[in-house]
Amino acid sequence: MAQTPSNICDSVTSQERKKKFSFVSFFLTFILMFLTWVVLSGNFSTLLVSLGVISSLLVAWFFHDLLFPNVTSRYPGIFFGFITYLPWLILEIIKANFHLMFLIFHPRMKELIDPHITVFETNLTSDLPIAILANSITLTPGTITVTATADGLFSVHAIDRRSADALPGTMLSKVADIYGEKQ
Repeated sequence: MAQTPSNICDSVTSQERKKKFSFVSFFLTFILMFLTWVVLSGNFSTLLVSLGVISSLLVAWFFHDLLFPNVTSRYPGIFFGFITYLPWLILEIIKANFHLMFLIFHPRMKELIDPHITVFETNLTSDLPIAILANSITLTPGTITVTATADGLFSVHAIDRRSADALPGTMLSKVADIYGEKQ
């Protein structure tokens, strides 16, 4: 199959992009693998540390493009945005736990529990923000993400009307802000 000039330009651009970010991707993968090895090993003899470095280098060499395929200058911002998102998510999980306890221990529990399937659409376009939003909803007690499509269409089961009405809410805006997606 003959390549047209536009196909050749596309492949050159793609190859240049891979070459440009391959060292950063390799380095990030090596650091992640070695830190994981250190945490799991707990043994710091010279032989084991050197074997950990060699193993981490080999894994990074062969698999760096799987963990960090498109390293961009936005990665630090995304990383720190996600780190600030985690405490907020934990607080939301705690609040949802108390709400669920209220529902369960309330004398009129059967009247208060009113399961709903809520469908909503988001403007999220990337896979990772969609997955993070879906998992964040599922981690919050009282809600379970039933489906999340690549188009940003979500279907969520909520235990009561209050939980259903709160969707997608602030969680969507926080995830969208981390990844620079419009809402």
